[in-house]
Amino acid sequence: MSKVFKFGGASIKDVESIKNVSEILFSHKNDDLFIIFSAMGKVTNMLEDVLDKYVNHSSETSYLLQKVKDFHYSILDNLFEKEEQIYNDVNNLFVEIEWVLEDDPNENYDYDYDQIVSIGELISTKIMSSYLNKIGFKNIWIDARDIIKTDNTHRFAKVNWSITEKSILSVKSEFPKITQGFIGCTSENFTTTLGREGSDFSAAIIGYCINATEVVIWKDVDGLLNSDPRYFENSELLEEIPFTEAVELAYFGAKVIHPKTIYPLKRKSIPLFVKSFISPNNKGTIIKNDVEITPLIPSYIVKENQILISISDINLSFIVENHLSEIFNVLSELNISVNLMQNSAASFSICIDNNKKRVSKLIKILNESFNVYFNDDLTLFTIRHYDEQAVDLVLKGKKLILEQKSRNTIQIVVKQ
Repeated sequence: MSKVFKFGGASIKDVESIKNVSEILFSHKNDDLFIIFSAMGKVTNMLEDVLDKYVNHSSETSYLLQKVKDFHYSILDNLFEKEEQIYNDVNNLFVEIEWVLEDDPNENYDYDYDQIVSIGELISTKIMSSYLNKIGFKNIWIDARDIIKTDNTHRFAKVNWSITEKSILSVKSEFPKITQGFIGCTSENFTTTLGREGSDFSAAIIGYCINATEVVIWKDVDGLLNSDPRYFENSELLEEIPFTEAVELAYFGAKVIHPKTIYPLKRKSIPLFVKSFISPNNKGTIIKNDVEITPLIPSYIVKENQILISISDINLSFIVENHLSEIFNVLSELNISVNLMQNSAASFSICIDNNKKRVSKLIKILNESFNVYFNDDLTLFTIRHYDEQAVDLVLKGKKLILEQKSRNTIQIVVKQ
């Protein structure tokens, strides 16, 4: 029985967490496992900070990279002896970052992003593979760049499924296999990444290719909840949901599941479990075909740091198809996803994540052809299976900016 396990950064954020994951894996030692790890703790964020300082030629770049090193070496010092090979392996990976930093930043920010930030996953899996082998959980380490083949769309790479499937199936081992989430490689051997939180997608890719009996994503929550406990009290566990509902929740921004994760698993009817690494014996959530939502209650999705951009024709004419085509071409070129859109006779409004770099470029380009107005510092609430009480809960104490509803879903943009 082939199973794919994916562990996120929170599950291996420190020595205690690493030992906890080790216990979970030992309890599944008789399964044929393909194990995926994200970067440890907040390392992806830390490396993004390194990258931003680097592209801005900041003197803090080396200091921030040293913080990343200190974080990892602190973990190494508690798990290994100084003379063990893992120290050299990790040091060599940091050298790869230093090589990038020695040159001037690439004109393509996304290219530099992939070369630097991807190292977090390579380090975490080297450490986990070495530690697990040391304590008797025999495994082999696999470089995801050898098996996940993509195009050259850096930061948002698209998978070449046929080559990827052949590469994954060529990996033969009697031992569990450990590899990285989030990263892939082009045919020219340049590292790519699959999008933020793309490790879940990596698990789905491998699960699809090996015809896994199940894919398990291990989280710091009991499963898929109907709301984020940071924003709502009395969040409830969704014990079973169909793939179609998971697609909707992921599309609207549910953070427990990466949007691309669902599709390959649905195609082959491979069950997806979301379980807690804190309480691994709990049932968690199962997502599969041919089940009903249990229980059927409102589900809340929150996206903060939103900007609502309203676009109108300079000549105050109607917004028609050629205008929309122009707008969406710009959004596509800048890799900007639309979280909500609304069209009227004279304007077209979009709600998007307020990524400063991308949004400033977007507004600058749109201003060449349109009148552009925006409201920022907004929050977008999406409620699946809403009722009046659920809407009132979201609106309490907030200013309504925009509302859009269908039979099963309502989206509300508010100002706090």
